[in-house]
Amino acid sequence: MLTARQNLVLKLIVSEFVKSAEPVGSRTLSKMLDFSPATIRNEMADLEELGYLEKTHSSSGRVPSEKGYHYYVEHLIQDKEHDLDLTLIDDLFSNEDLARDEAIRQATNLLSQLTNYTTISLGPSARHARVKKIELVPLYQELCVLLVITNHGHVESKNITLPKGTNADELKRIIEIFNEILYDVPIAQVSEKLHYEINHQQIKDLLNYNQKIIDAFLDAFTRFTQSKYYLSGQSNMLYQPEFSDVERVRELMNFFEKNDILKLVEHSENNGLTVRIGRENQMAAMKNCSVVMVPYEVAGGQKGTIAVVGPTRMAYQKVIPLLKYLAAHMSKLYARDEEDPDE
Repeated sequence: MLTARQNLVLKLIVSEFVKSAEPVGSRTLSKMLDFSPATIRNEMADLEELGYLEKTHSSSGRVPSEKGYHYYVEHLIQDKEHDLDLTLIDDLFSNEDLARDEAIRQATNLLSQLTNYTTISLGPSARHARVKKIELVPLYQELCVLLVITNHGHVESKNITLPKGTNADELKRIIEIFNEILYDVPIAQVSEKLHYEINHQQIKDLLNYNQKIIDAFLDAFTRFTQSKYYLSGQSNMLYQPEFSDVERVRELMNFFEKNDILKLVEHSENNGLTVRIGRENQMAAMKNCSVVMVPYEVAGGQKGTIAVVGPTRMAYQKVIPLLKYLAAHMSKLYARDEEDPDE
């Protein structure tokens, strides 16, 4: 642990660097502290030697290192320090007429606006859910909605387009077969189960004859296993000084467009706040970025994740309490829907 004076110096350097994106010198700190410039310089030199600060080539000032940011997050931030106005979040989640998915989507957008960073919310994967019932609801012409009710009580829906001229009686029979052979099967194993069952003569002819329908259903089930996510504010990163370099921006935008950010969030720890700074993200495009993640409770013991992506020079003291507050609201949202499933 650092001394009280070192804590104060490090905290101020992080705070000033977050605001200005410029290295912080002893002269700047001497205007805020009662210590002599010489004392401040000595403390800064010690913090640099300990690995909490780094010296840039273009200035005599210091900037926080990845180790310094971690120490700041773990020891120097207190949730009660912030003076955030949380009214907008409260208003959003108090609207009981808003569907859960829409509330989460709007919350993701709101978080992006409040932080000026990129935000992402990732729901639980349906990979381990089991099929309880399958229904097909016709909309118009060849467009239908496939409904799958899982053992968690969730109803997943996907639009599918059927081949022209599909016979209604055959379609009804296929749904009956699906309900027979897929009952209690994990959604991730639906494809394997169907291909196995097709080899049984009892249903082989019927299912092979309707291969296009089978393919449409398999595609829908494949998408069921993917986590629902919302991404907002990708362009916010363009306004950060760290990303003024064209190549760096291109690399980061490609990273977002490929949804590689999902890989970082999907493997987050589910036991509380997770902060990954710079090279800890293990992807070249993220070497100058931080990812802050907080899990939220979902039905059936599962967890979702709400996360913020920004530069390592992130306003952690603002982002972390916002994330925790949003995650608590999202957990309550799922709990409310469990109590009132008809809403």
